Amino acid sequence: MDAHGDSTRKQENLLRRKRDSDDESQQSKIPKREVDHNKNVANHYNRLQEVGLAARSQSRIFFMRNFNNWIKSVLIGETVEKVRDAGQRNLSVLDLGCGKGGDLLKWRKGGIAHLVCADIADISVEQCRSRYEDMRRRSHGDQGAFSAQFITADCTKELLADKYDKPDVKFDICSCQFVYHYSFESESKADTMLRNACERLKPGGFFIGTTPDAYELVKRLELSDSLSFGNDVFKVSFQARGEYPLFGCQYHFNLDQVLDVPEFLVYFPLLERMASQYGMSLVSKQRFSEFFSEKVKLSHHRNLMMKMLSLEEFPGEHDGPPGPEDKDEYRHAREHCDRAGQAGIRLGTLSRSEWEAASIYLVFVFQKTS
Repeated sequence: MDAHGDSTRKQENLLRRKRDSDDESQQSKIPKREVDHNKNVANHYNRLQEVGLAARSQSRIFFMRNFNNWIKSVLIGETVEKVRDAGQRNLSVLDLGCGKGGDLLKWRKGGIAHLVCADIADISVEQCRSRYEDMRRRSHGDQGAFSAQFITADCTKELLADKYDKPDVKFDICSCQFVYHYSFESESKADTMLRNACERLKPGGFFIGTTPDAYELVKRLELSDSLSFGNDVFKVSFQARGEYPLFGCQYHFNLDQVLDVPEFLVYFPLLERMASQYGMSLVSKQRFSEFFSEKVKLSHHRNLMMKMLSLEEFPGEHDGPPGPEDKDEYRHAREHCDRAGQAGIRLGTLSRSEWEAASIYLVFVFQKTS
């Protein structure tokens, strides 16, 4: 615990180091980079092709993607329950950075009444709309469905309040999954994104999301002998090390042909301080590993994990002994079985490479208190 604490303090100091640097010299570099970044992000997600289950199952990160989806499912499901327990009915939700609509079924399962989906990528928004319309057709009319609005906008620059079909709409939940870190390119972009997330939340409403953990990224970079780190599943590359500005600290994240775009470190204490200006208080912040360890103890979450194929069965269905690569990728699972004296049993796991990628992320929950 002491070593971990020292490491965390070191990371905090590194991330704070340029707090008092010349703001003008920082800002002078931002405008051109902002334009290129926004265009690159939109183009990247617009180009991603929809594939069927058979093709997805062949992906090197099939189980990791399912695991991340389980994390989102648990986060969304528990937040919906909290809102209902507080006496709210007819829930309204803002999906900030909705992408192609990967969470639509989660919101239907939650029984919400209204959903606003917003994203910078126009083709993704249209695919999200198409998914929604197909979902409504399959749900036999209005049963189990909800009303929805779809907005194409750069939520780091444009105010969504000017675009809502219902001008006075208020939300019980804003969900921002694997998206908020794009906004930390500049203070103005991070603040506009946060304003969109929080200003229309009802008192007691929640802002929830997932984002890379800046401390973990910096730690891995500082331990690397180059400006990058990763494995055969993912690679993270920085432009420099040793100094990490609070805004605009860019790195490049490549994830097995799914992601290949620039991202920005989110210094979480700063995000927490910015969120307080919108009446938000931090409820919880957990690394994916911590969130998993806590939630998997509950049987209904374990059952959902099995249903979603969120972990790979080990040992797998194959003939003969595993090859050298498999031994390395699943050594942790084999050693766990050996320590427990349970050799030969089957358990659920992720490969070493997938876990190294998934464990970069954290879950956060804010609540509106004023």
